[in-house]
Amino acid sequence: MNLPSDFIRRTSQLMGEEQFTLFCEALQRETPVSIRMNERKFSQIPQDARPVAWSSAGYYLSVRPTFTFDPLFHAGCYYVQEASSMFVEQALRQYVHAPSVMLDLCAAPGGKSTLARSVLPEGSLLVANEVMRNRSQVLAENLIKWGHPGVVVTNNDPADFAELEQVFDVILTDVPCSGEGMFRKDQVAVDEWSVDNVTLCWQRQQRILRDIWGCLKPGGILIYSTCTFNREENEDNVQWIAEELGAEILPVEVKEDWGITGNLIGADFPVYRFLPHKTVGEGLFLAVLRKHGEASSEENLSQKPKKNKKGDKRQKEVVCPKEVKDWINDSDEYEWLVEDSLVRAFPKTYTELYGRLKNALKILHAGVAICSLKGKDFLPEHSLAMSTVRKEGIFPEAVLSYEQAVAYLRKEAVTLSPEVPRGYVLLTYRGIPLGFAKNIGNRANNLYPQEWRIRSGYLPENLVFPL
Repeated sequence: MNLPSDFIRRTSQLMGEEQFTLFCEALQRETPVSIRMNERKFSQIPQDARPVAWSSAGYYLSVRPTFTFDPLFHAGCYYVQEASSMFVEQALRQYVHAPSVMLDLCAAPGGKSTLARSVLPEGSLLVANEVMRNRSQVLAENLIKWGHPGVVVTNNDPADFAELEQVFDVILTDVPCSGEGMFRKDQVAVDEWSVDNVTLCWQRQQRILRDIWGCLKPGGILIYSTCTFNREENEDNVQWIAEELGAEILPVEVKEDWGITGNLIGADFPVYRFLPHKTVGEGLFLAVLRKHGEASSEENLSQKPKKNKKGDKRQKEVVCPKEVKDWINDSDEYEWLVEDSLVRAFPKTYTELYGRLKNALKILHAGVAICSLKGKDFLPEHSLAMSTVRKEGIFPEAVLSYEQAVAYLRKEAVTLSPEVPRGYVLLTYRGIPLGFAKNIGNRANNLYPQEWRIRSGYLPENLVFPL
């Protein structure tokens, strides 16, 4: 790997010559492969795996599996996530102990969002946002597969959140950065690096932070992270947040054998750096800050939604069919909404907040999409199949072989056993739901989302799966 000369000069100054030499040697080694389990769906420990020390559900794998052709991956049983990024769990567990409203501002593709949704206290709500439209669709897909009902996925610029004011207890800003921590995974990151780009990035990061700061409650927690090494985007920006925006920089308890590096600029405030020659993972920088001021009451959550600034376009209210309310557990805990013929179950605790979010933001997904109303027919949504609150036994099930499962995930025709009843059927693989099909007798209509299908028609000879 040929590193840019300016990067070598700057980073060796920051780390010191000896550490920089070890750092460069580590960049020549293969990137470790790690996954994080979705324990609400599948609790089995991966084969030949080592636990990630700072994660309760993360594991290093001994070989790289063929994820694309693993039905359990598509069913949301695990997420392929870089191990260093799993450190966000420590910040959340140490500082978030009560039901909270959290925003993951720059969330795609969804690694930290799915992690946050797994470790937030029960009764919390996660809003996961991505400004880039194509990436926001991937974010929605990954959170739907993860299956937790307490989520909202949005596609907005950080400035769009301003009118919500102080509504979030926790904000995670994994801000766009110069990507130095991705050098050994992505040659493009090396080729595109420049000092000018570093400057552009820290300036953009400060704009993002200014735009979102007013949405964090007094006493709220900001988790700031990057995947880069330079001081401008890391320690300097943390110091800027504390001094200019008004926050206390908080410590995170870590163990010495985790190999995490602290502050590199000689300042006395705590930050956490993952350097590939000291930790088994890629580059990550993280800091936790608490906004000045006393924690506010929950009055923001109880406010009635403001009138849509584009005019109130609500159509005549459509009542949710009573039958579909029996499709999920604890249905009384949800508000049942019908939006453009789509029935949605959303946690009742946050109904008013959902109205405010809907008026201010572009929402791609929220709660559990239950079904679409097609005349007198109720077409079950894929979100229901993926949901961890779907009630067992409502739909007949058909067990698929591996070959059938891959065909289904490719959106190909599926033939079911003659014993399978006609109508909507939940297809499973190894006891895990993959999605719905409509059995019409001689064949079954494949209802897997077209945009999520496995596009490759090639099946590797040597398939390796982690579970």
